[in-house]
Amino acid sequence: MVSPLKRYFIEVAYHGKSYAGSQIQDNATTIQLLIEKALQIYFRSTCSLYCSSRTDAGVHAHQNFFHWDTEHEPVANDIYHLNALLPQSIAITRFYQVDQSAHARFSALSREYSYLIYKKKNPFLEGFAWYYPYTLDIELLDRAAQWLLSQKDFSCFSKTGSSVNHYICNIQSSNWTQKEGVLSYHVVANRFLRGMVKGMVTTMLGVARQTISLEKFYEIVYSQDPQQARFDAPSCGLYLKKVNYPSDIFLKTIGHQ
Repeated sequence: MVSPLKRYFIEVAYHGKSYAGSQIQDNATTIQLLIEKALQIYFRSTCSLYCSSRTDAGVHAHQNFFHWDTEHEPVANDIYHLNALLPQSIAITRFYQVDQSAHARFSALSREYSYLIYKKKNPFLEGFAWYYPYTLDIELLDRAAQWLLSQKDFSCFSKTGSSVNHYICNIQSSNWTQKEGVLSYHVVANRFLRGMVKGMVTTMLGVARQTISLEKFYEIVYSQDPQQARFDAPSCGLYLKKVNYPSDIFLKTIGHQ
């Protein structure tokens, strides 16, 4: 007798340099593709995953989630064996049994991203942050980041070709910090548009370099025109840090890596 399907969230972390993004794509190696293959080999059954937060090519994640419906009941030791089937740049960290109505994408309350830059050449940050050796006005950078909290329509920071129903995002936190030679932008919102964080970072850095005035920055956002924003920030500096869910959807935690 086949056991009834149960739903699990799979928590993963990855270095995105070698991948075309998190979600399945035709003729491309993605995070989802490799995790699905590992699950199929280990549990000897086909599976389909649903991603919480789509990350683009080259973007890293400290925490992302997929959900999976299965008759199998994962145990902590399965994580070790699954990780042995995955490249070193991808790690499954935990399974969570969740309510059957929970959805990795639609049940999320918010996502948190960070973007890292560094001014002095550092071989240990190569591939993990953006080398940006320019003089920056940190006060202007902070003012631009704080002003974004008052905005709702982020059309100007959505890359052309995005297929979304609307461009409204609720940003809950937006700030820059400096530590040990690394300048970091941290932003929390209920949702993000394609290219949004890189667009905000690049355009704010223009303000900090004073190649864009603060007033022009406001105009760019009000214009709702992505052709006026800048998207030059490379993917290597962008990290999905955390996905936040209501605590009551988690029924059981499996694993402690």
